[in-house]
Amino acid sequence: MNSDSLKIIFIWHMHQPDYRDMETGCSMMPWVRLHGIKDYLDMVTILDDFPGVQQNFNLVPSLLDQIQGYVDGSLTDKHLQLTIKKAESLTLDERVFLLGNFFHAHWDNMVKPFPHYWELLKTRGFHPAPDSLHEIQRYFSNQDFLDLQVLYNLIWIDPVFHEQYDILPRLIRHGRNFTETDKVALLSIQQKILGRIIPAYRERQERGQIELSTTPYYHPILPLLYDTNLAAISQPHDPLPSMRFSHPEDVVTQIDRAVERHEYYFGRKPAGMWPSEGSVCQEIIPCFVRAGIKWIATDEGILAKSIGREVVRSRAGVVEDPASWYRAYQVSEGDGKGVDVIFRDHLLSDLIGFVYARWNEKQAVDDFFKRLSEIKAAMGDRVDESAVAIILDGENAWEHYPADGALFLKELYGRLNDNPEYEAVTVSDYLNRRRDPTPTIKKIYPGSWINRNFRIWIGHPEDNLAWDYLSQARRELVLFEQQHKERINADIKLKHNIKKAWEHIYIAEGSDWCWWYGDDHSSENDTDFDELFRRHLMTVYRSIGEEIPEHLHHTIIQSEKTLHPDQEITSFINPKINGNMSDYYEWRGAVFFDGTQLGGAMHRAEYPVKELYYGFNLGNFFLRIDVERKFLTEEGYKIILNVVNGRENKLCCEIGTGDIPGELLLTGKKPAANENFKVAEAAKGETEIIFAVHEVLELALPFKRLALRPEDDLNFSIAIKNQEHEVQRIPASGYLHLKVPDKNFENRMWYV
Repeated sequence: MNSDSLKIIFIWHMHQPDYRDMETGCSMMPWVRLHGIKDYLDMVTILDDFPGVQQNFNLVPSLLDQIQGYVDGSLTDKHLQLTIKKAESLTLDERVFLLGNFFHAHWDNMVKPFPHYWELLKTRGFHPAPDSLHEIQRYFSNQDFLDLQVLYNLIWIDPVFHEQYDILPRLIRHGRNFTETDKVALLSIQQKILGRIIPAYRERQERGQIELSTTPYYHPILPLLYDTNLAAISQPHDPLPSMRFSHPEDVVTQIDRAVERHEYYFGRKPAGMWPSEGSVCQEIIPCFVRAGIKWIATDEGILAKSIGREVVRSRAGVVEDPASWYRAYQVSEGDGKGVDVIFRDHLLSDLIGFVYARWNEKQAVDDFFKRLSEIKAAMGDRVDESAVAIILDGENAWEHYPADGALFLKELYGRLNDNPEYEAVTVSDYLNRRRDPTPTIKKIYPGSWINRNFRIWIGHPEDNLAWDYLSQARRELVLFEQQHKERINADIKLKHNIKKAWEHIYIAEGSDWCWWYGDDHSSENDTDFDELFRRHLMTVYRSIGEEIPEHLHHTIIQSEKTLHPDQEITSFINPKINGNMSDYYEWRGAVFFDGTQLGGAMHRAEYPVKELYYGFNLGNFFLRIDVERKFLTEEGYKIILNVVNGRENKLCCEIGTGDIPGELLLTGKKPAANENFKVAEAAKGETEIIFAVHEVLELALPFKRLALRPEDDLNFSIAIKNQEHEVQRIPASGYLHLKVPDKNFENRMWYV
């Protein structure tokens, strides 16, 4: 390790929810299998070309179990079963299922490059009503369905494997009219790729190029298992579940079983652990220590709250006093023993996860290294003890990148491999080679990497209801054990059922269910997650012969969702409302939202808006919708912006054509005439809405127009209509959310 180099710690977190229905041996969703052939193997084998680059991978035990299930044949999924089935034998309902599910991919990057696949998508329709698929399927021949079976599985295979398996480029060249033999060969390759994943990680661990860490077994939020009342520290105004859930013994079980399972797969116990979603609290530190965990990781925001300082960055994005932030701290359990904690750089992690996918790979890596260079320069002679930690999802981001992220990663790793100024290291190597005493944190703040709290998983009525149902099921299981000890000891079958019931409790403790409950996130599979969570709890009651409570037969999902962005608004903006993309930086600091993110990229003929940006300054809400004036005027579309506060309707305005050909009006109002107009410069008390449309649509909406004050909620949605028919809604359901800023907003922000 070069003492003069800036150490870079990458931790790629590999995780998918536990989709398994333990009763049937079938996964409700195919994402472990599909990400297995797209992301897990090539993410580690790409390092073979860069021997000087060390990396860290965090692998969740329940993910490994699912991968192994596909390898040994104990796990399947409906998508796979209906791929294997001969196309000519598909029933009507099965054909409808294929049409509804076999286009789930990033349409621009994964579907459109295959002409016949794109044709099939257009034939099906970009946004068909579910009840219309029975009619639409009549337009698809048996050959079309066979092609759909092959193409759906083919596009998920990472391009790197095209060079390793000759049949893949041949199938791509043919593009259509596949045979059942082609399909069997394709599925055979899929199985081979899945079988290589776990051995590939173990092999590169053994030669020292990677370090493997783990996560609590079923990916639970450990502080909330320890005590749901801990959420009140960071969420003092949020309601909590009516039944307090406090089971430190479950924390121990989830950690200990993860360590044991990791050793089973990789031949050694992990030194490190990424607590699910970076969720930590002081109370669980002894659990890590007793399990032999040497280090954990979380977000810089947790460090800020723990030491009573805020992360302050310059306009260039450089942290003030970087040597205090880019290093490990020790958190003690109280008797001198403790764990080292590293804290991720929120900005750099988010740039890779959410921003660089839209950049040319050279420009993206140039920007990345420019930031590293500024960090290194600011550290001065303290660089030796420092390391910049970048921690993010290692799978879901890449489908938004060209070539599944390979171009970006090769450019990034190539420069790291060849530049002695920087060194990509494993966490343990960095920790073991430090010379200075490790600074300590007396008490680590309870929170996650998201907003330094647990609001994603607790506080919303849906989340709280899920916790109550879990508490009730666990309590019934414990009471049954206490009341029937002798019977359980004497009955082998009942003892097995008790063990099975506990397994379902531990699965239901996972974070993924409440990730989708509440108003934070939404997907096309919300109801599937809800059903699977309730099914786990039903199995607990069924296993002990108790009647399933009526409430478990009804959905927990109660309301339209309000979506909080994965990114944050990072600074005030003052864009020119002129409808032109004249300056990239005028929208820097705003939130980017992929208008197609809940169903793949949409074809312009059916879905005109792919991207939007929104942000604010002290007085105004700004919105940019990437749709051209020509499209709105010539094709007769109109955009409806609906702004609400809570559930009270505040404003509904419409942008569409007027009486004069080519004229655009905002509910009777003409666009701004002055292209250089800045709403920030408007007179005090201004309440006029300003908008302009040319290359894009830009709009400024004063908060005073909505009678909103600082810290009030502003929720909004956008509907695109053609001939009064809604053809797109952003988001697909519910609303996007922000809070009206106060005058101290920029001073509190962690980064630009």
